[in-house]
Amino acid sequence: MIITICICFAALLFLGVPIAVILGVTTLVCLVFFTSTPLHIITQQLFNALDKFVLLAIPFFILAGAVMTRGGIARKLVAFVNSLVGWFPGGLAMAGILACIFFAAISGSSPATVVAIGSIMIPALIKAGYGEKFSLGLITVSGSLGIVIPPSIPMILYCLVMNVSVAEIFMAGIVPGLLIGFALMVYTFFIAKKNNWRVSGSASFPELVRTAREGIWALLLPFIVLGGIYSGLFTPTEAAAVSVIYALFIEIFVYKEFKFADITDVCREAAVLSACLLFILSTAMTFIWLLTAEQIPHQLADIIIEHIHSPWMFLLTVNILFLILGCFMDDVSAMLILAPIFMETLNRYGIDLVHFGIVMVLNIQMGMLTPPFGLNLFVASGITREPLIKIARGVAPFLGIMLLCLMLVTYVPWISLALPQWILR
Repeated sequence: MIITICICFAALLFLGVPIAVILGVTTLVCLVFFTSTPLHIITQQLFNALDKFVLLAIPFFILAGAVMTRGGIARKLVAFVNSLVGWFPGGLAMAGILACIFFAAISGSSPATVVAIGSIMIPALIKAGYGEKFSLGLITVSGSLGIVIPPSIPMILYCLVMNVSVAEIFMAGIVPGLLIGFALMVYTFFIAKKNNWRVSGSASFPELVRTAREGIWALLLPFIVLGGIYSGLFTPTEAAAVSVIYALFIEIFVYKEFKFADITDVCREAAVLSACLLFILSTAMTFIWLLTAEQIPHQLADIIIEHIHSPWMFLLTVNILFLILGCFMDDVSAMLILAPIFMETLNRYGIDLVHFGIVMVLNIQMGMLTPPFGLNLFVASGITREPLIKIARGVAPFLGIMLLCLMLVTYVPWISLALPQWILR
């Protein structure tokens, strides 16, 4: 069966078949030729995969991100962080990184972060004299923090397929996300000093107070959403619903940059994207059910442990595998397929599932920045009208930083596990 799965999967992938269809067809072929299970079990498994309360968080977070992208929250965040760090060498670029961090903590979406912050910061950076290549690359990379800093849609998907606490993995993503943001800011500082890029202004406490007062409603949202989850006040799904209501209220009645007429459009966008993600998830869960029923994860674990004798080498192999797969398929789909297959191997090596989840998310982040399936590259190209190859060249110098952070988080589990172990366990 394993050989048939590999051949079927590779052939359909080569033909350009959508990943959800590949998973469904592969499951169907295996059931027909290798089992006596009735085929109506597929429809039951598709339904069971989506019959989970936590899945409601996905469309809610997508909708909240769409509302905030169209409204004024992103602009208020940019104004505040620029007054905070804009007077440093490379301060405007640092403000872009911090704005992405703040927006990531309220949207849960990497593309939404690139659109909301990139549409404001990229033209501002170029106008201020920062290199076009640098500006395009920095904001595209910083926007990828949308899936590392919680709330994060890929983290929710990982929790579903691996039976991990959403609150725990959300908390585990905070330090790695801040680590990447800090690394990007340090790199920006030295590049700015080297190129003698001018600062956007001088430090001004009154300006900081003014922008903080105007942006206080936007700045409160991460604390409301994440604070509510970690304190147990509401579940991740309820937090997602709260973020939608809060974003709509602030955009319509406080900032007044979002109209009631816009609700139909953002709901339509969120519905389409949610349907795509949930369809992939349902077929992936059905495929995983087949693999589990046939004991394939256990067989794979025996093969891996026979040839790879240390957790260190296994994690390195997984990272390399995901970097390669990112050139052929969407990394979120790869995570949904491979993470459950590796579960038995992870248990035998004693690798923490929360730590492995953060490693997976960082691999997805890398996949969003590398062609040909780098989603953030397409998003940045769309908002700037620049060729995809130009965006990729701008991102290239930052990939070394991302790879270094990936290796640090992979081999220093404390970075991701310290916070949840200290607070939740």
